[in-house]
Amino acid sequence: MANRRLAPAEQQPASFAFTAENAEWAKGQIAKYPEGRQASAVIPLLWKAQEQHGGWLPQKAIEAVADHLGMPHIRVLEVATFYTMFALEPVGRYWIQVCGTVPCDVCGARELKQMLHERLGPPGHVDPTGTFSWLEVECLGACCNAPMAQINQDYYEDLTPESLGRLMDDLAAGRPVKVGSQVGRTSSEPQGGLTTLTDETLFDGSRIGAWRKRFEEEGLHEEGAELRAKAEAANAARDAEKPKAAKPDSGRATESPAAAAPAQRAADGKAPVEPAEAKGQAAPERSTVAEPRSGPEAQPAPQSGRSYTQTPSKPEEGRPVAETKGSTREAGAEPIAGGRTDGTQAKPVGADPNDKGPPGPGSRGGPEGSSTPSSNR
Repeated sequence: MANRRLAPAEQQPASFAFTAENAEWAKGQIAKYPEGRQASAVIPLLWKAQEQHGGWLPQKAIEAVADHLGMPHIRVLEVATFYTMFALEPVGRYWIQVCGTVPCDVCGARELKQMLHERLGPPGHVDPTGTFSWLEVECLGACCNAPMAQINQDYYEDLTPESLGRLMDDLAAGRPVKVGSQVGRTSSEPQGGLTTLTDETLFDGSRIGAWRKRFEEEGLHEEGAELRAKAEAANAARDAEKPKAAKPDSGRATESPAAAAPAQRAADGKAPVEPAEAKGQAAPERSTVAEPRSGPEAQPAPQSGRSYTQTPSKPEEGRPVAETKGSTREAGAEPIAGGRTDGTQAKPVGADPNDKGPPGPGSRGGPEGSSTPSSNR
């Protein structure tokens, strides 16, 4: 099905032209579309050209349709090669198009194609008598009555290999055939007949006729119509006199109250600043204050009136670790400029911790190194 090519050159006619009747019909199809949109009639004209040429489209017919519509030849060729409804090679007098999509495939289309292959040959091949040719196509829209096939312009549904063979025999012999379902199914009803809406009174007019007759006899039909007309007129007058108020959620702007600014409050004779109690805030005397604890773990109470939370000393919690006791400078100590030291504050390694003053320049263990005795100089 993917190979959509034109027939070989030896099968192509030398020319093509619509008959006078078909040319007039083509003008009527083109006139259905507005100016500048005549190309929309390409499919009807291709179909008529195929019908005139014996069921298939030669290259000259495609070019003639393009000239009628003022289209490039390649554009019409694209349409003709896309749709399988257009045969690009000679077909038999009866062209059988078998649907091969999923609904038909699961219902027996494979058996139909196998039978046609055995009887007629491969797809696209015309039998020696020129009577039949066949092709597998996409969905033809009769899925409820699958499997089905289109022969020329008629649908034949609910087929089996045996019933399709009988159809072909009758067509070849010129005998009349039954179009549509081959098992007696009406339209697309379930196989085996209807199971719902089987009451004939639903369709013969007896139920609706009895209902209308009862209202006409009681005179309620006209009275009811008059009452409805009066109610509608009253509703219209009421809506015109007093339209409905706009809703905030209908997209219209709504007026908001003025802000309680100090100037506005003073103009209204109120205190410029609203008391804390009126704003829902807690009074200062009711603020939570941490009480100091006694004992070795006692810490200074916070200086503010708010709650105080001790900084955790667990590094795994991702928070800073409190410094150890004695690692910070004492209160009142002068800060070191720039946060750097010059080394005079550090004690030398090995110095006596009880020594309060720095060692002299001539003593041992001084900061500038040990001195040798005078006897050794």
